[in-house]
Amino acid sequence: MAPTNKHGSFCAYREDNKFVFICRLMKYIKHSVEQLAIAYQLLRWTIIIVPVSLIVGSLVALFLWLLEEVTLLRWQHGWLLFLLPIAGILIHFLYKKLGGTSEAGNNLIMDEIHEPGGGVPARMAPLVIATTIITHLFGGSAGREGTAVQIGGSMAHMLGRWFRLSAADVKIILMTGIAAGFGAVFGTPLTGAVFALEVLAIGLMRYDALIPCLIAAVFADIVCSAWGIHHTHYQILFESNHISFHFVHFDLLLLIKVIACGIAFGLASFLFATCMRNIKSYAKAWIKIPLLIPAIGGLIVIGGCYLLGTRDYIGLGVTTPDPNGVSIVNAFTTKEISSWGWLWKLLLTAITLGMGFKGGEVTPLFFIGATLGHTLAVLMGAPVDLFAGLGFIAVFAGATNTPIACTLMGVELFGTTHVLYFAVACFTAYYFSGHAGIYSAQRIAVPKNHHID
Repeated sequence: MAPTNKHGSFCAYREDNKFVFICRLMKYIKHSVEQLAIAYQLLRWTIIIVPVSLIVGSLVALFLWLLEEVTLLRWQHGWLLFLLPIAGILIHFLYKKLGGTSEAGNNLIMDEIHEPGGGVPARMAPLVIATTIITHLFGGSAGREGTAVQIGGSMAHMLGRWFRLSAADVKIILMTGIAAGFGAVFGTPLTGAVFALEVLAIGLMRYDALIPCLIAAVFADIVCSAWGIHHTHYQILFESNHISFHFVHFDLLLLIKVIACGIAFGLASFLFATCMRNIKSYAKAWIKIPLLIPAIGGLIVIGGCYLLGTRDYIGLGVTTPDPNGVSIVNAFTTKEISSWGWLWKLLLTAITLGMGFKGGEVTPLFFIGATLGHTLAVLMGAPVDLFAGLGFIAVFAGATNTPIACTLMGVELFGTTHVLYFAVACFTAYYFSGHAGIYSAQRIAVPKNHHID
């Protein structure tokens, strides 16, 4: 029953006001506690990640320095190519005796993030560095991203054991290892962070490691650069006569050409992933003695070099001792290069990696994309440097199913001027590459074709 005295309604009002004040105070305290918990977690992860970034950045710097030295050595001593079959046997022997589960490479790291099992052995890092250097010294066609990611994953897992992290935290520290390795090896920390979040599953971004991955990639890149490592710089000088629509600048005819090339880039991604997977499968089925698989692969690469009459398609392919040869750098210029250079690099890389040699796939994908972009630009009357840049990132996007990371890579490498074209090329390539990819451990969270269950 309501109060009957003359102050009754006023007392009820004061009691209600007091209750509202207490509720608001409790809500504020709860919010403050949540913010303090977030701040604590960020501080905790920063303390954990700094040593990860320091170790990974330093090892990546060492790896990149060794890679440059052995590449120069191979250029100076062409006869080293003839030892490639023996190098393949040596790599097989090293992994058989010392590798254990390390041979699974990037897929092992991704599987450990999906479902923790036996862990990622620390010996993966020195083993993959050594075997990648052997591959490049003797003329295998391979890259460096896979090596850097394996360095990051194995070192991150080792530190996770030292810090006695929980199973959930081990997943996060493994993702920071991927981000650190990728960000340091290419000098693209923002791309490295997003790549680690995006690569695990098609159509799904992992946000539970957002800030840790960014911190790891940035610090690792700083550490790598502090060792005096310099990354190759590419420029897109083309400026289009664009029209503006709600702050978006584009040339309609050029945009149509970009879409058409995006389809071609996606199909090239599909072809690369399919070739590498099939070569690996058929080599195991047809060659009954495992030791002979890399040896025969080495002989095929040597034969390919002499059949094509050039060695432009072995090694990284960023530059070549021949100033007029086929390389990533020359693809950004108006120099005339082979119209089929992208296909020869695709085949030699698929053979090298599919038959047991070690190294990454991404730099060869850059080569395939840049040279294919150059060829398509000449055919379509489009700007060569722009389309080489689009191929550079879009073939990578299709082969790894990471269109957002690759769009950001375009921004980090080439600037923001053509960001719309970067996105269109990467997103188109992503869809037209299908569900094929270079990582067998990558899961399908959201199918590209919604009629697929």
